[in-house]
Amino acid sequence: MKEKCSLFSLFSGAGGLDLGFKLSGKFDVVFGNDISTPAMKTHSRNFGTRLTMNQPAPSDLPAVFLGDVAKLDFDVYKSTSVDVISGGPPCQDFSIVRGPQKERSGISVSRGKLYSYFVKALVHLQPSVFVFENVPGLLSANKMEAYKVIRDDFSNPSRVWKEISELVGNSSAIAPKDYEIIFSGVVNAANLGVPQARRRLIIIGLRKDLSQQFWWKLPIIKKEATSFLDNCGGRLARKYPLTPLEVFEGRPLLELRHKYAQVMRDYANVAEEVATPRATQWKEKIWNKLTFDVIKDYVAINKVNPESEEEIHNAFEEHAELLKELGYYSVRVSDLKCPDGTNVVPKESKTVLERMKRIPPDENHEFVRGTKWEVEGRGISLIYRRTHPLKPAYTVVAYGGGGTWGYHYEKQRAVLTNRERARLQTFPDSFLFEGSWSETRAQIGEAVPPLMGKRIAQATSRILEEFS
Repeated sequence: MKEKCSLFSLFSGAGGLDLGFKLSGKFDVVFGNDISTPAMKTHSRNFGTRLTMNQPAPSDLPAVFLGDVAKLDFDVYKSTSVDVISGGPPCQDFSIVRGPQKERSGISVSRGKLYSYFVKALVHLQPSVFVFENVPGLLSANKMEAYKVIRDDFSNPSRVWKEISELVGNSSAIAPKDYEIIFSGVVNAANLGVPQARRRLIIIGLRKDLSQQFWWKLPIIKKEATSFLDNCGGRLARKYPLTPLEVFEGRPLLELRHKYAQVMRDYANVAEEVATPRATQWKEKIWNKLTFDVIKDYVAINKVNPESEEEIHNAFEEHAELLKELGYYSVRVSDLKCPDGTNVVPKESKTVLERMKRIPPDENHEFVRGTKWEVEGRGISLIYRRTHPLKPAYTVVAYGGGGTWGYHYEKQRAVLTNRERARLQTFPDSFLFEGSWSETRAQIGEAVPPLMGKRIAQATSRILEEFS
């Protein structure tokens, strides 16, 4: 394997997945592409690459292209060595329509155009490995038919290329190469050390001529990739997830006993003040069971069954190492003064601030329904949902109006800053964003967590080591 392999990124956004590959130390990002101006400016700023609105020539790489993927002529890069292609094309316009039961072969496939351009890049550039990421919902769409077709397309581009090329165009005669699927499944970022419950569908494929050359290695590599992406190669992160309290305070839980107790004791009178059936139930089932000991409460809320005191100690030693890996160790997020303005606490109305003072960690707007602090006509669980200090945060979302911003665990705080969101996504504090507050929020929420990307890169690197 080369000292550094090349990553060709499509639908790159701000570069969360790309950053993970770069941070692994095994890859250079040679190309990025997206249609979002703020995202491409962010990508260019942090990767130190030239931003262009015209397709860059091979001699101009590394570079990022701001524009429609349909405008790319992949043949331009056919002499460029591309080891890995990655991307998460939106697949909303991918549909499957079945014919009558007796015509089981009569399945009409309408492939999403953006997805088809990913396949086009695969056919033209023929990387050793591809990494495809998307929303978990794709797995169940059209009764799993969409997922089956996508996986089949990746495995057999030679069979489907004629049909796909009619949709996206084909500038040259080319013999597509097929791929062996090494890993395909939904990965929870929290299992990999990310302090957030975020699930993504990941498919990793290896060019079949390489897999056939070393066919006896396949079972071991597939098992290894599954282990690594399921529980980070045997680390304790799956059983003992990293927490928002740790990444905001920059310390493992063993050093945050006083801080945790202080945060939770501030909610002592909330149930009596709100005085709804839900608040009463919360007091009985949650509040009254708190010990205010950070480790005992962490174990309880995360449903951890420790094997020994030594295992607990080792788990939080791992947390300290994770914080160091992320660059957060000994750095409180509240102390940061970010030049991109991402750590400025947004101004909020008195109404919202008063409402949030009555919503404890892990609860949402339903907690104050029927009181003067209630929100009219709201039925979505993420509305005014407060993060818990001791469990992985809810998925950081990119869009949405009032009540969808994500809320701090401290009683006197409400909406999270964009830098706090970035930490929940595991962006380094040195990673600076371009764009307005809402544009930055979107970039953070749409990104693959860089630490998750790093773990994917490490698994990808192992595949390349064995098959190149």
